[in-house]
Amino acid sequence: MDMDPVWTTTVVLVPFVVVLTAGVFYLYGVVIGLLSKTSVRNKVVVITDSLSGLGKECAGVFHRGGARLILCGKSWEKLEEFADDLANASDPTVTFPPKLVLLDFGDMESLPDVIEEILECYGCLDVLILNSSMKLKAPAQTVSLQTDKLLMDNNYFGPATLVKGVLPSMISRRTGHLLLVNSIQGKLAIPFRTAYAASKHAVQAFFDCLRAEVEEYGLSVSTINHTFISNSSPGDTESTPSSSIFSFLYSQKPPGVSPDEAVTEIVKTLSNKRKEVLMAPSLPKAAVYARSFFPNVFFSVMAAGVNHAAASENM
Repeated sequence: MDMDPVWTTTVVLVPFVVVLTAGVFYLYGVVIGLLSKTSVRNKVVVITDSLSGLGKECAGVFHRGGARLILCGKSWEKLEEFADDLANASDPTVTFPPKLVLLDFGDMESLPDVIEEILECYGCLDVLILNSSMKLKAPAQTVSLQTDKLLMDNNYFGPATLVKGVLPSMISRRTGHLLLVNSIQGKLAIPFRTAYAASKHAVQAFFDCLRAEVEEYGLSVSTINHTFISNSSPGDTESTPSSSIFSFLYSQKPPGVSPDEAVTEIVKTLSNKRKEVLMAPSLPKAAVYARSFFPNVFFSVMAAGVNHAAASENM
């Protein structure tokens, strides 16, 4: 029985195309990996919250990659302990001892001195990673003005002040990368997070405006928006939440990303200078687009979700 030529060609070509595609993606991953190892070597990198899970993971990767780290945090003792851990786990002939700076965005009056101290560490700055954040979930009427101001200081005024303080140095050298690790709520406001979402929208808008302003000086500005940073591994199925829209919007822990996943994306973004990255499952991404293209539908879902949550609590 004669084989159909078209069918024969398809049988031969499909596996070839699959293998070729897989090979292209593999080579791409290898190239990205090589770029990642050199993207921060000998560069001065500041991490604003190096004591968080993401901050520690980021610091470890960059330290091993040969970066000149400036680690920031609120506790001097914990910073010293973490710096010792990095030093003990690395080869001193190919790494640099981290510099330590106390930084608390809740203390706005201290920021001028902090900025001066950061710039004095190496006399310049190549990469600034802003990963600090203060979180809050509560009905709007229960949040005091003092708490609103504290959230804005930590999530907007503090980071914006630090950026403006280091910009002149970067502009004068015509090089530098500002990277904001922000919540998806910088793009998507959901109930019971009024002050938090407002602060995240504010810092997102600041970076979006800044990106266009500093491009002529050769500076890069990137934002990475995630649902939240999880402490569980990507393969942890025990903590996998429901895929329901109400589960995403109103659960205590929506689908998150691990520190390892986030750091991988940060390294890639520093290498390819991508302007914006959205790290989220398909449902949150769909919600972001729905807010832009179908706002009335989105608002209806928000209201229905609040009623759904209230009904569940009263059952």
